This record gives sequence, structure tokens and C-alpha cells, in this order.
Amino acid sequence: MNPVTELRAFLRAALVTKVPRDHRDPPAVRLRRQVVAGLTLVVGTALLWWSLRLEPGNPLFYLGSTALAATWVLGAFASGRLYLGRGNTRRGESYARPVVQSLALGALLLAVFTAGALLIAQVPFLLGPVNELLDHVRFASVPLVLVITVMNGIAEEIFFRGALYAAIPERWTVIATTAIYALTTVVAGVPLLVFAAVCLGLVCGLQRRVTGGILGPAITHITWSSGMLLILPPLLSIVS
Repeated sequence: MNPVTELRAFLRAALVTKVPRDHRDPPAVRLRRQVVAGLTLVVGTALLWWSLRLEPGNPLFYLGSTALAATWVLGAFASGRLYLGRGNTRRGESYARPVVQSLALGALLLAVFTAGALLIAQVPFLLGPVNELLDHVRFASVPLVLVITVMNGIAEEIFFRGALYAAIPERWTVIATTAIYALTTVVAGVPLLVFAAVCLGLVCGLQRRVTGGILGPAITHITWSSGMLLILPPLLSIVS
């Protein structure tokens, strides 16, 4: 097997070739999704800003992060029906829940970002804001932060690739959800977090477009985010 050919086929199946489905919403449902998504975005962004402005080690960080996840999830389910989605199989002859495919996609993203972190460690003005963000991990219970990270990763995909995606006209879904997702991270004041949100949002948006549901993007997201949480702090401590 040619590794390049296999990788190309994998990416085409995961991010390009759409699985057939019919999830069209009537105008009234689309309008409800738009109103609920807009209100949820305002509340969620405010909670994210407040949580990240807390001093590292402040117990309120756990409360804020949990409230943020709850906001995304409640807003998503209030907007209307959500779908798990199905992915293309390797043979291309049937469809299945995109579990293994999404784990592989998340691991691939993790490898790329880990390599990028080695370069970032050599650029002080980029490294500083990242270290400030990671202080929330260094001065907290890592297992608890890991649980919160997974919880928020799932919640974000339920909202951004679930409710928000369904609220936007199909022609603009991937671009719009990626842009809005990235803009919500601006309040953190970490340029590289915004860049990561663009990359992750684009991949998960394309995956949502292919599968028609939130399961694949959620698995990809938590694979990447939990891996970064565990790898990034010790890696930056060693190389910086």
C-alpha cells in the first residue's frame, strides 16, 4: 500500500465525500435555530471570557467551565433536533458511525499541532500567552481539567456543529461556523488559540458536512483537545 495514496483516500472519505441524507428544516424551525443559537452565543462567549479571566487555581474556574458546557448543550437541544451522523467506510460500499475514522483524524491533528508546538516554543511573544493559558492546567487538578476539557469539547461540537451549523444556510455552513467558533476564542487573548480554533473548526466543519451529524466532530475534537492538554504543558516545559 502507498501511504500517500492511503492518506489521500482517508482524507477524501473523512472530509470531502458527503454521506447521503435529508435533514432539511422547514423555515419556522430554521428561524428558531437562528434565534436560539444567537442567544446561546452571547451567553457562552461571556462565560468563556469570565472563566479565562480568573486567576489560575481559582476554584471558580471549574464552575465557569461547567456552566459554559451546560450553556452550549442546552442551547443546542433547545434549537431543535440533532443528528449523530454516519461516515463513509473504507470500502465505500456502506456507511457506519464515524468512530474509528474520527479517532484517526483527531490523532492526525494532534500530531500536526504537537510538531507546531516545538516551533512555537522558540518564539517568546507567541509562547507567553500560551503559557498563561496553560497555567489553568498547571495550578489545577489535571484529572479534573481533563474531564472538563472532554465535557466542553463535546458540548462545543453539539452546539457549533449541531445547532449553529443547522441554523446557517447550507452554502455557508463550514465557513460561517468556523469563523464564529474562532471569534468566540478571541476573548481569551491568545492568538494561537484563535488559530487552533480556525484549524479545528474547519476540520470539524468539513467532517460535519460529510457525516451529517455531531458524533464524528465530537470524537475528533476531544481526541485532539485531551491530547493537547496532556502533551503540551510538559512538552513546552522541556523545550522552552
